Amino acid sequence: MNAQHSQNPQPNERVLVAGIDTSTQSTKVRVTDAATGELVRLGQAKHPDGTSVDPECWWLAFHSAAEAAGGLGDVKALSVGGQQHGMVLLDSRGRVIRDALLWNDTRSAPQAESLIERLGRIEPVTAEEPEDVVQRGRQRWVKAVGSSPVASYTLTKLAWVAENEPENAERIAAVCLPHDWLSWRIAGFGPVEEGQDAHLEALFTDRSDASGTSYYDAAADQYRPDLIDMAIGRHDVILPKVLGPREAAHVKASPEIAGANVAGGCLIGPGGGDNAMASLGLGMNVGDVSISLGTSGVAAAVAEKPVYDLTGAVSGFADCTGHFLPLACTINGSRILDAGRSALGVDYEELGRLALQSEPGAGGLTLVPYFDGERTPNRPDAKATLTGMTLANTTRQNFARAFVEGLLCSQRDCLELIKRLGASVNRILLIGGGSKSEAVRILAPAILGMPVSRPATDEYVAIGAARQAAWVLDGGVEPPAWDLSIDGTETAEPTPDVYKAYERARG
Repeated sequence: MNAQHSQNPQPNERVLVAGIDTSTQSTKVRVTDAATGELVRLGQAKHPDGTSVDPECWWLAFHSAAEAAGGLGDVKALSVGGQQHGMVLLDSRGRVIRDALLWNDTRSAPQAESLIERLGRIEPVTAEEPEDVVQRGRQRWVKAVGSSPVASYTLTKLAWVAENEPENAERIAAVCLPHDWLSWRIAGFGPVEEGQDAHLEALFTDRSDASGTSYYDAAADQYRPDLIDMAIGRHDVILPKVLGPREAAHVKASPEIAGANVAGGCLIGPGGGDNAMASLGLGMNVGDVSISLGTSGVAAAVAEKPVYDLTGAVSGFADCTGHFLPLACTINGSRILDAGRSALGVDYEELGRLALQSEPGAGGLTLVPYFDGERTPNRPDAKATLTGMTLANTTRQNFARAFVEGLLCSQRDCLELIKRLGASVNRILLIGGGSKSEAVRILAPAILGMPVSRPATDEYVAIGAARQAAWVLDGGVEPPAWDLSIDGTETAEPTPDVYKAYERARG
């Protein structure tokens, strides 16, 4: 065993690890029993709204959440799971140059299109490639980094900064992601005075989060500086070191933050992107698909080998175990229910009750829920539409049903894309805040076309991060085996006509 993993507990000593989830909406800190995965303490603190956020807000939220969790002085290892794609720019002194552009900020859609076209125009063109320059560019991106650029991805945001804020682009010394930045701060680094070393080379990340940047090839485990050059006209920027799935960072947590009461200090794991961390928290294997209804909606499957969708619809990301995590993501997730609830002036329970009083197909009403534009399909400028209204069918019950069905049909889109690539789908795990809706749970198997298992409501990104921390501490070949509690499995007669009507409406 590696010397850095040699913190052997005394008999009957409880070993604690921490999983940190820095999501779009909040930071959660889960102090966990390393042997069993049992929750010991939990703290949470909100983040500000918006698609452009000062990372300092995440730092303050982390401190608040850690304090609410009873502190981290007794924690032997920790890992951070974070919202993917968010662009954090640092200058040579480790200062944040501008507010981070988050995954759901779509201002860089034109830059995504430009990057696709530019790669498509590079000569030579082979006989196997499409004649259309955009199709050719999209395929080249997928082959290069597993995914074709969309506005969510970090590289497109870099290109936006270069075009719109050249003075900020000139100051870039390092580029990192939300979980990278928070891990670096937990290790005791941060802004320094003029002439001091900011230790930007101490930044680290993992395969899963790096694979969502559009400048990292997870299959080859290497960055693509030529693609960064394409976005900002240079590639002399520091990028976080990519650690292996169970590799501890070469720096430990600052004792002022974590591990003050632990001999040898607190190890820091590589961390990961939120979807990959949730997969680890759920203990997913090949054949499992998770559908997560949070701020976004995500369908993710575990695959042993890289998955290349040459249309660009499915992202070929990596997971947190050394495998791959093809996924399709919608910008609009459980917020679709928020919109329906707001329009009807009801709470979540009443929205669900009304929806269940309607019949499949909502009396002919069909919601295409692209409220904030959409990523799957890639329609960043789209708006939501509600079609099929007549005087007879425009009722509160049908309206509520249309919103629930619209949410589930959008996730069926994601599921079908993953199936199309040949991924086996043996089990669907439904998680996220949206899964708390009774109507969502009851209607999901009918619209998705197969039984749906419901893991117990929990913070699976934070659990995944804690499980990774326990893995780093243990140093074993496989992550520790923690039980997954399933509340139940929903079954229902499929309603294929509902999805067919949705397909016609979205076009």
